[in-house]
Amino acid sequence: MQLLNRYQIPIFIIIAYLFAILCRMEWVVWASGYSDFIWNNQLMISTNDGYAYAEGARDMIAGFHQPNDLSYYGTPLSTLTFLLAKILPVSLETIMVYLSVFLASLIVVPMILIGKEFGHVKEFFVASLLASIANSYYNRTMAGYYDTDMLVIVLPLFAIWGLIRLHFRGDLGSFLIISISMLIYNWWYPSSYTLCVAMTIFYALYTIVFERKNLRNYQAILFMILAITAASYIFKLALILALFGLIYFRSYWLNFKLMAMLFIAVLALFIAFGGLNPIWFQAKFYLFRSLGDSSSLAFYFYNVNQTIMESGRIDLDLFTQRISGHWSIFIAGVIGYVLLCVKFRIFLVAIPMVGLGFLALKGGLRFTIYAVPIIAMGFGFLLFYILNKAKIARLNLIAGIITALALMPSLIHIYYYKPSSVLFKTEVNVLDKLGKIADREDYTLAWWDYGYAIRYYSDTKTLIDGGKHLGRENYAVSYALTMPPTSSANMARLEVEYTQKGYEQNYNGKNLEQILKDYNYDELGKFLSDIKKDKFSLPQKSRDIYYFLPDRMMGIFPVVAKFSRLDLLNGKEWADPFFVIATNFAQVDNGISLNNGIIISNDATHIELNGQKFRVNSYIETKYDENMKLKKTIHNIDNLADIYLIYMVDYGRFILLDKEMFESSYIQLFVLENYAGTPFEPVILDPAAKVYKLKR
Repeated sequence: MQLLNRYQIPIFIIIAYLFAILCRMEWVVWASGYSDFIWNNQLMISTNDGYAYAEGARDMIAGFHQPNDLSYYGTPLSTLTFLLAKILPVSLETIMVYLSVFLASLIVVPMILIGKEFGHVKEFFVASLLASIANSYYNRTMAGYYDTDMLVIVLPLFAIWGLIRLHFRGDLGSFLIISISMLIYNWWYPSSYTLCVAMTIFYALYTIVFERKNLRNYQAILFMILAITAASYIFKLALILALFGLIYFRSYWLNFKLMAMLFIAVLALFIAFGGLNPIWFQAKFYLFRSLGDSSSLAFYFYNVNQTIMESGRIDLDLFTQRISGHWSIFIAGVIGYVLLCVKFRIFLVAIPMVGLGFLALKGGLRFTIYAVPIIAMGFGFLLFYILNKAKIARLNLIAGIITALALMPSLIHIYYYKPSSVLFKTEVNVLDKLGKIADREDYTLAWWDYGYAIRYYSDTKTLIDGGKHLGRENYAVSYALTMPPTSSANMARLEVEYTQKGYEQNYNGKNLEQILKDYNYDELGKFLSDIKKDKFSLPQKSRDIYYFLPDRMMGIFPVVAKFSRLDLLNGKEWADPFFVIATNFAQVDNGISLNNGIIISNDATHIELNGQKFRVNSYIETKYDENMKLKKTIHNIDNLADIYLIYMVDYGRFILLDKEMFESSYIQLFVLENYAGTPFEPVILDPAAKVYKLKR
């Protein structure tokens, strides 16, 4: 027992850390049973954005990358991965799968250290167990989730620990903990700037209200401002160390006049290097959800934020589940946090993290992870507070049982939450083949969801990806995928050539405006009409263009269409296309009943929807023969009808769509392989994904 008390902190940290790691290995055990998730003898990651950092690490290992290829060469996560790949005897892919397991689990360290400062280690040990596997935090830091989220909560918690430590100890070492944590946080995750500014402002307010005579607090604020100033990291580190040296060796110099001068100088640096610009950008993206992406002065484009699930608004029940696993644990955590703040006012400094977590109710579920550790600390504190007040016998045993019950919702979530890899082995095989055919300077056109993975596996350039997908950037790709082959090919060639020219001539992403200017168009409508013509004059070809058309894009195809189905002059959306996919259906007396209530007549000549009958233009059945060649059986029914019916036999799928969607390049090339007489030629025709090359 004496040994346990002596080494209580490291023992609790090790237990909590191993617990967090073990829970994250559940996905590895499950996913390893599916060969579709394995490539190059390793599991593939489950997050799209991860391939951006993977590409950067791959290029760093190679020692080069192409100009304007959008590689994440030299970014923090790519750099860390590159260094680990050089040191460890494992593959790059292995590091990608497991890095989040070991780094994200570090969340338990600052939480238990905060508990040590408060003198409530057991309470915060319980909190660390709960926070390490809470739904939202687990989802974004599990094995295979290769992204910067693995440290996005850990680092600000170390800064909060530094502030709390400074409050209780008043030691100079806390200055370095605070500032270095924020400096690394800002380097690791540039979007953390908003949270860091909020923490700085709130700590300043806390100091003015509660500890206005505490010189150490003002000195800490100086360190915090230096850490978040948008100067180079080496320069900021030098200033931090210089300030630390001044306080350590010449503290007697720091009278009121010198402190005032230091504040003026530091604030001047802060303003000179950009100030509040990044905060405004984040607020505009997540809070002010206007339809138009009016960053282009001439046109209004569709805002991508309206289609991203994790930035969509969520209901209260889901909100509480994401933070604490269950609403009852969440409520207990909130009450506990209030009690903590009453007993230890310094814990008010965690309010910015709580506030950012509550922003999820408006800004989207991705924000919930920020509140996870703070609410967990509140739960742990409330648990022991009640048990101590009630003078419960065998307190530790009862606390252990309640903790186990509190962990159950999150453990159940872990058991059932099983995301697949971003791409399946068959799709990666297609991209791997493309990489051996295409040149690194060639472009592969696909929706932004696949951009990073395309660049990683095929090493070709892309127009859009998970980081470059504003409405003005998505418009041309949406147009190319949803318009007929001729206009699709013309738009693709224009967008690729003007994207390349734009890197040199700085079009600022306004390719469409530049195209209209160079082609002497005064009216957008005239341009959109002319681009449909086969003889439209195109710029000189500088590289090849490939279309990557995966089967799994079928499910998001209506969303893809939204980005080009609007009037760019006023932002008004057009009516949604008729596009229905059904894989669940059954034979009934009057036809085939789909799971969404649509009935297809037995002779496939009409469909019934909401009590109305609609004639079918054509019924098409597709099936692969023994040589994996696509065969089509076409039944023309009513040339005046607007509804087309396709049955993809091998996929067990019905598609019901209107004429616009039927004539789209995606349907014509992927579903029907109608490339004869078009500007496209097939390169890879695989049922999972097909690649076409643009001939013009």
